[in-house]
Formats: sequence, structure tokens, C-alpha cells
Amino acid sequence: MQNIIDRFIRYVKINTQSDPESSTCPSTERQWNLANIIAKDLKDIGLTNVLIDDNSYITATLEANSKNLEIPCIGFISHFDTSPDFNGESVNPQIIKNYDGKDIILNTATGFVLSPSYFEELKDYIGNTIIATDGNSLLGADDKSGITAIISAMEYLIMHPEIEHGKIRIGFTPDEEIGRGAKLFDVKNFGAKWAYTIDGGALGELEYENFNAAGAKITIHGKSVHPGYAYGKMINACLLASDFVRLLPNNETPSTTRDYDGFYHLHNMEGNVSKITLDYIIRDHDMQKFQLRKEFIAQQVEKMNQKYGENTFEIEIENQYFNMKNKIEPVKFIVDIAERAMLEAGIKVIKKPIRGGTDGAQLSFKGLPCPNIFTGGHNFHGPYEYIPAESMLKSIQTIVNICKIVVNSHGL
Repeated sequence: MQNIIDRFIRYVKINTQSDPESSTCPSTERQWNLANIIAKDLKDIGLTNVLIDDNSYITATLEANSKNLEIPCIGFISHFDTSPDFNGESVNPQIIKNYDGKDIILNTATGFVLSPSYFEELKDYIGNTIIATDGNSLLGADDKSGITAIISAMEYLIMHPEIEHGKIRIGFTPDEEIGRGAKLFDVKNFGAKWAYTIDGGALGELEYENFNAAGAKITIHGKSVHPGYAYGKMINACLLASDFVRLLPNNETPSTTRDYDGFYHLHNMEGNVSKITLDYIIRDHDMQKFQLRKEFIAQQVEKMNQKYGENTFEIEIENQYFNMKNKIEPVKFIVDIAERAMLEAGIKVIKKPIRGGTDGAQLSFKGLPCPNIFTGGHNFHGPYEYIPAESMLKSIQTIVNICKIVVNSHGL
């Protein structure tokens, strides 16, 4: 297992944060640093047809070792960018072997603690090797654990040629965290009948339905006047922003919803008296409710314009991805294969809706059905992020098992 840990740590130490404000692909030059390393690693373990295109999308092939030409080509996909929402620089992984179930002091200088009194699921991993942050950055397990699992699984298959398998395609994408990971993915060239994104959370998670998602950018225009002479003249965009935030239901936020509940999430606020921008994400599993949410937030903007004057508020809404359930259900057997693969690895399967999205959501709508499989990580996108190494190993076993099962399920 040490080689898996070493590979993972090598990847997470490279900052690959994406940038939603950038119009390039990849959105940040730093993503190339890991992309080039991944491409080299794929060649080094013996994969063929390793390609990295002008936008940093990586594809590779593990050729079939079976003489049965009816075995379908399948794929495994993950992304190498990390969230722009928290510091991704100078990642300093902490390794806690044989976890004892108590508080983990990750940084003695700052007193940063990962505690099972708050994160109760930690107690499920007593005896495991926990890889965590030092409290100053995110870890990057989303989704460098997926990359580690896929590459390690392919390496295992190469080292064990007695395991029969069909043609397997590998893909790694940039900019998934800002909703663009599948945008330039060449599904036709990828050539798989179906694929799995290895981009899930806790051990055993298997997901084939997700939020419908949109982003809303609201721009508020104020008038800045010296506060000593502001009477009847100043329009403070900061105060208008506060008025607007109160119009949205405070019980429909990420911290007050779960399961299939939708929400509005204000994830960024920036500006001053003259101008404020509010960045929201809008989520709902139900398409009709999703459409109503977009209409509702637009209606609130119109109310504010009626109150404060035309064009004081502007809104731009952009759809990001849709619920893949409609595309997966007609080929539900691919979910059944993943479930069987987990059971054969001794894993309790947890089927649940994704309270978010993956590249698989967009890829499913582009013609490549893509359920999502766990990597084992927890608390993504922040300083409390951690992953048990044993869960990553189970993800690798699941991938290998899928490849075995497909051999006996060809023609489906």
C-alpha cells in the first residue's frame, strides 16, 4: 500500500486549482504541471496511445488481453484540478498510521485538530492510515485520489496478465471543479461504450443521479459619494446586497438541506459601495423545481429593480449540468456491474444521489453513460479534508473487479 500512498502524496503536493474567472482551458497554467506528470506516469506503467491535447485532456489505453472480441470497451475517468474555494498551495499531507479514534492534532503550531467529536465518521476508520492536511490548505483528494486509484488499478492489471480483460480507456480532465471538465472531452474519440468517473466520497458510495445545476451572477450597481456629503445621494451596493440575500429562503442553503433537497448557495461576494457581485449556485434534483428556482431568483432581482431603479440589479444565469439519472436508467446494468464489483471487494454499497455533480453528468448527456464510484475521501474543498489509504485501496480493487466482471458480461 505504501506505493499507493506515495503516488497520491506526489500528486496532491502539486497545486492544480482551477479558476472560474478564466476563459482559457485549462483555466490555470498550473494544471499543466500535474497533467504532464500524469501523462508520463501512464507511459511508464505501460499504457499505450497516451495523448495529452492542447487543452490538457489526457487519454490512454490498456489494450485487451482477451481474444474475445465481444467484450465492450469501457472507461475510467477522473479530474486533476482542485477547488478554487480554499488554498491549494503548499499542501503538506499528514499521515496518521493505525488511527486510534481520538482527536488528531494536525498542526501543533496552530492547534489545528481533526476531531471525531465533530466528524463522527472518523471512528469508522480506527486502525486505518489517515492522510490529512496540516490545516493550512485543502488536501486535493478530490480528485487526485481518483487519479491514483485509476493509475494504480491499470498498473495492477498490467502486472497481472493472468487477469482477463477487454480494452480499457482512461481519461483525465481539467477544470471539473468549475463545471467545465467535460466541455471539450472527445467522447467519440474516447471510444468507450460506457465509463465510470472515480470521483466520489466515502467508502462504498455508488451514484448515478445528481443535481441539476446552474450558476447565477448578480451585479449590483451603487453610487459612491463621500460619506460626509452622501445624504440623498449615496446608494450603497453593500446594503443592497444585504437586502437581496434576505429575499432568498434561509432554510434552503447547503447547510440546511440534505438528500434530494435543493438549495441556493451564495459562495462568493465581492465589491464595494459602487459595485457588488454575488455568485450563487442553484441546485435541485427535480428538473421542474430546478426551473422554478431559476425563475424565483430572477424574480427577486426584478423586485429589487422595482424598488431601487431599473438596471440597479443585473443577473446572468448559466446552466452547468443536468441530472444523469435519465441517461443511466436505460443502461442500469452498468450500475449493477459496479455494485457487484464492490460486493466482491467486501464493500457495503451505499447508493445515494450526488449533492453536486461530476464530469459524468455532462458526459452522460454527451453519449457516454458515467455512474460515479467512491474514492474514499471526506470533507473535500477545505482544511478538514482527509482520506483513509485503505479506502483508496478498495477503490482500486473495485476498478479491477469491474474489468473482470465485464469480461463475463459482454454483449450487455
